Amino acid sequence: MSDPLSQFIELLRPRTIFSKGISGAGRWGVRYSAFGQPGFCAVTEGSCRLTVDGEVPVVLQAGDFVLLPATPSFSMTGFEPVRPVLVDPKTALAPNDEVRHGRADGPPDVRMLGGYFAFESPDAALLVSLLPSMIHVRGVERLSVLVRLVGDEAGRDEAGRELVLARLVEVLLIEALRAVPSQASPGLLRGLGDPRIAIALKRIHGDAARSWTVAELAREAGMSRSAFFERFSGTVGLRPMEYLLGWRMAVAKSLLRAGHLALEEVALRVGYRSASTFSTAFSRQVGQPPGRYMRMAGTA
Repeated sequence: MSDPLSQFIELLRPRTIFSKGISGAGRWGVRYSAFGQPGFCAVTEGSCRLTVDGEVPVVLQAGDFVLLPATPSFSMTGFEPVRPVLVDPKTALAPNDEVRHGRADGPPDVRMLGGYFAFESPDAALLVSLLPSMIHVRGVERLSVLVRLVGDEAGRDEAGRELVLARLVEVLLIEALRAVPSQASPGLLRGLGDPRIAIALKRIHGDAARSWTVAELAREAGMSRSAFFERFSGTVGLRPMEYLLGWRMAVAKSLLRAGHLALEEVALRVGYRSASTFSTAFSRQVGQPPGRYMRMAGTA
C-alpha cells in the first residue's frame, strides 16, 4: 500500500542544509525575524525558553527537538529578564563554529544544534500548510542522533556530501513527523493518525489516476458518505475532493518538471482521460497551462 508520508517528503524535495552549534549563558536572548524556510534545533545540554509567534511559549530541555516547517518570527532566551537582540536570519549566516549568546566565559546554561534547510518544491507552501506550524518532540533519541549527523556532514567538504545531507534530512523529517501526536492541528499528520481517514489517504496516494468520488472513498473507509465527508474535512482541513485535486496537481507538477512524459501520459497518471481536460483543470488550479509550466521548469 502507498505511504503518503514518504510521498509527501519526496515531493517537498528538502535540500541545502545549514547547521551550527548554539549555546547561551547568563542573561541572553535573541529575536529572529520570520525566515519562511524550515528550521530545526535539538537541545543537547541544559534548557532555555522558546517563544514562537502564534504558539504557546515552551521551555526546551536536553533531549528536545523542534521543527518549524515555515519558521515564523521567534525568540530564544535564558531565564533572566532581557531585551532580545534582533537577528535577521537571511543576513546573519554564521559559520559552522558554535555561536555563543550571553556570557562568553564559563560553562553554558544551554547547548543545542540548530539549522535550517530549504524545500525545493514549488508546491512547498501548499504542502507545508498541511503540517503543524511548530513540532516539539521530547525524548526521541533518534532525532538527536540525526541532528548530530546532519551537523557533522554539513561541516564536511567531501564527495557525496549533498546527497548524504539530502537523505539525512528526509529521514529527519520523517522521524519528526512520525512523533507528532494524533491530536495535532488538522492536516495530513492528523489524518494519518485517524485509522479510517488514513485508509482514504492511502487510497488517494496509491492511485491518483482513479476517478475517485466521495462515496467511493467513504466505502473504502467503512463509513457513510456524510460521516466520512465531515470527518475527513475536520481532520485533514480540506474537503476530500479538494485534497485529491491538490495532490493530483502536485504530482502533475513533479512529472512536468521531470520532462520525461508526454502531456497525455501525465494527464492519465493523475486521473484525466484527455490532455485537454487536464489542461483546463491545471490552468484553473495553477494559473498557467501545463505546456508552459513544463517549458518554464525546463528553462529553470
